[in-house]
Amino acid sequence: LLLRWRQRRALWRKVAAAQERQERSLVRMEAAAQRFREQNPSVNPVSILTLPLPELSKKLRDGSLPPDHVFYAYVGKALQIATETNCITEFLQESESQLRKVKQMEKQGLLYGVPISIKDSINCQGHDSTLGFIKQIHKPAAEDSVVVQVLKRQGAIPFVKTNVPQSLISYDCNNLIFGQTRNPLLFTRSPGGSSGGEGALIGGGGSILGLGTDLGGSLRFPAAFCGICAIKPTGNRLSKRGVMAGIAGQKAVAAAVGPMAKDVESLALCMKALLCEDMFSLDSTVPPLPFNEEVYSSTKPLRIGYYETDFFTMPSPAMRRAVRETKQLLEEAGHTLVPFELKNVDHVVFNYCVRGLFTDGARSFVKQFKGELEKGSATLFVWVAKAPCWLKTLLRWISKPLVPRFSSIVRSLEENTVDKVWNLHQEIEDFRHQFIAQWNKLNLDVLLCPMLGPALGIGYPAKLSVAISYTMLYNVLDFPAGVVPVTLVTDEDEEQLKGYKGYYRDWWDRTLPKAFRGGVGLPVAVQCVALPWQEELCLRFMKEVETL
Repeated sequence: LLLRWRQRRALWRKVAAAQERQERSLVRMEAAAQRFREQNPSVNPVSILTLPLPELSKKLRDGSLPPDHVFYAYVGKALQIATETNCITEFLQESESQLRKVKQMEKQGLLYGVPISIKDSINCQGHDSTLGFIKQIHKPAAEDSVVVQVLKRQGAIPFVKTNVPQSLISYDCNNLIFGQTRNPLLFTRSPGGSSGGEGALIGGGGSILGLGTDLGGSLRFPAAFCGICAIKPTGNRLSKRGVMAGIAGQKAVAAAVGPMAKDVESLALCMKALLCEDMFSLDSTVPPLPFNEEVYSSTKPLRIGYYETDFFTMPSPAMRRAVRETKQLLEEAGHTLVPFELKNVDHVVFNYCVRGLFTDGARSFVKQFKGELEKGSATLFVWVAKAPCWLKTLLRWISKPLVPRFSSIVRSLEENTVDKVWNLHQEIEDFRHQFIAQWNKLNLDVLLCPMLGPALGIGYPAKLSVAISYTMLYNVLDFPAGVVPVTLVTDEDEEQLKGYKGYYRDWWDRTLPKAFRGGVGLPVAVQCVALPWQEELCLRFMKEVETL
């Protein structure tokens, strides 16, 4: 008992040290912003903060806007949003040195002088990538991840790291070290996750461009919840070297690194900057596919598949309306819209998503929590995963008639033999080909889909893990998928929510409308999807939706 008490005290000391570092970071940001304001009283930060990224980067490159004016405008705004939402974990102090270097560089990089925020799990040299785990405190990265190296070579200035949920396997944003991040649009709402710190900071205007990751919607949830745009590329379109994974080594469900920003043009500019020779030489496993401007700039009418529901998670009235209104606008603009039928999404969620992530019976996932002070939102999941086989079987049979989805999750957590793992990978590959065959049969260019919204109340994502069906499907398929906000929740949507029943009428279906409730005025997005390696077409479709 004494030994355990001493271990816990040591862990709490590490937490306190990380929290003090976070506090010192904010103090440094305040001092830096204040010093710049005193030395440059005539600089108007509002005029800088309102510039869209393409215009800002153009002004930086042609010299009409000095990099330090932009940098300190965003440091000041980021500090304000961090104070309101608790989204920043660390100020990268070396960013001020990099700013001085950038001022002496040739103005050739596409992101010359642009301050950029970075998700906690993406390595920056000399800084922790905690993933919300205490054991990762005081373990600074030895070098920058490839994507951060490329951004720096393009003249960008990474200036803060942002908060994540513990383990990244969550679409909320809370951990014991840095606490809960709040949605900048409504502080009682979740910013989404796992790139929730990015979503909150960019949604609040404290960063113009950020990098996050996505294993089941971790870029798309925060973007949709905070009213911004994001794209999850095909898994290997951008390098993942130096990017920490929530479940290292699993290959069934494809993770991806991607950008988040206020508008689609900014995402396209970031992808152009990243898809360069530097990326391909620093990581030779990334296919050397430069950004295809011709596809992105095309104006030819598109043939677009669409669906309003996946028949697994019933959409909120606002989600359904978002798809219908977008469909109508696209048709009026001359595009062809074709109904697309999703089949067996329940099988995909339980057998490919859950079983794919936790093929070892969630042993690797559970091991990460060993020695942690708490398991947070994963407590029940970890308990079920650690339960002996006989207890899992009992739980499965007892819950099957009452809560069939819970029974299916428990079944998906059974440990698999090697031949079963190979069979699973073969099943997922066959599923991808079937999906593509259905796509090609309809001769589609892209797909318009719902995106979960509006933002759920804080604490609800942990209770509603099944609601990832709309996003995680495209990680299993490994298709590029982006989100664009298209509407706001209305009083009529709120009224219609009273009739929400769900497809299973279980505890999750009864809880989801409570999580949506009170969302009048919050943004709702749609999801735009393309075939693998067609990020430019996906962005072109997103741009069309955004414009309309």
